[in-house]
Amino acid sequence: MIPAPSGPSPVVTVVGIGADGWEGVTDAARRVLRDAEVLIGGPRQLDLLPSECVGERIAWPSPLRPAVPRLLAEHAGRRVAVLASGDPMFYGIGRALAEEAASLRVLPHPSSVSYAAARLGWPLEDIEVVTLVGRPAARLAAALHDGRRLLVLSADATTPGDVAALLRDRGFGPSRMRVLEQLGGDRERTTAGTTADDWAQAHPPGDPLNVVAIECRRAPDVQRLGAVPGLPDEAYEHDGQLTKKHVRAATMGALAPAPGELLWDIGGGSGSIAIEWMRVHPSCRAVTVERDPVRAERIARNAERLGVPGLRVVTGDAPAALARLPRPDAVFVGGGLTAPGLIEACWDALPAGGRLVANTVTLESEALLADAYRRHGGELVRLAVAHAVPVGGFTGWRQAMPVTQWSVQKSLNPVPGADA
Repeated sequence: MIPAPSGPSPVVTVVGIGADGWEGVTDAARRVLRDAEVLIGGPRQLDLLPSECVGERIAWPSPLRPAVPRLLAEHAGRRVAVLASGDPMFYGIGRALAEEAASLRVLPHPSSVSYAAARLGWPLEDIEVVTLVGRPAARLAAALHDGRRLLVLSADATTPGDVAALLRDRGFGPSRMRVLEQLGGDRERTTAGTTADDWAQAHPPGDPLNVVAIECRRAPDVQRLGAVPGLPDEAYEHDGQLTKKHVRAATMGALAPAPGELLWDIGGGSGSIAIEWMRVHPSCRAVTVERDPVRAERIARNAERLGVPGLRVVTGDAPAALARLPRPDAVFVGGGLTAPGLIEACWDALPAGGRLVANTVTLESEALLADAYRRHGGELVRLAVAHAVPVGGFTGWRQAMPVTQWSVQKSLNPVPGADA
């Protein structure tokens, strides 16, 4: 039994409830639900409560998130209980309530992920969880690696079919899929495992309350995409405007992405820097600015293909297009360096500790980077890559155009001898 908190009772209590309904709710949670003056939840969850829960029942409106502060304000001072599926703090309403409620108590129920791992015999620490509730199926692509086990939180009964289609399209058709429905309830059911290639023929849509389990298997003839920056150039659709693999890996090392950070990618080209920034961690965010609308559309296609459909693509000229963007943690300039005021605008937008990296292959832009290096410090390097190619009956080196790269971290303390 969960002990009652000391001091005054919180205004809002979140109660996790599973497919087993009232039978699976703890005694402490039952007391809260019986005592509540207001009961808020989805219609399915509210229907699980018995008549002894006499509080006013309010179903969440759509869209849900904007309604949270309004409903809390309307019922301020009353005993409010909010129903949530499983663990409210795991991709649930608990996050929004924690941001809005002055005082919050959470009584969790086992999550569908915990149930699924138990049924499958999969250690939770070895599983990656991807939610497709209110999110595009394309985001699953970033998690596809041979041999990995994934649990997908489904939006509805159509999600397993969407997942199977994506796996086939991304070259993971041999992956084994199972769907676990109504976990923890008396209607619990697990489909027999089959491959994504065979899913559509073997399994029509089932229960909307489901989790998809995937054992990833890449088809032998499909290109392998690693988990670190420097994806093969062939992974991108492009017209030649692409930061090449080896330079891209070095650029990402200089940008040093961390979870939750935002990147401005200026002169996006094919979007490779922004895409690989977002692939580092699910919470990494990026905005790419590209003046050519054809290239901007291509960036969006690359982002969806490579599992980061949340990449924001802005079509416009920098620095004008930067004015309304949220403040970045890092900026990459891959094109347009000669635009008047661009380097200054990027520098001014960065907070202390922010990073700026710029690449160029032209003498004109190189002169601008040398001046920026003089004024702000940092590191100025030249990256040269050569590839072995046939030379008659022998092999020789073909040199790619060298890339000049300036990288700097903004500090509150000016660099000695440099301009502020």
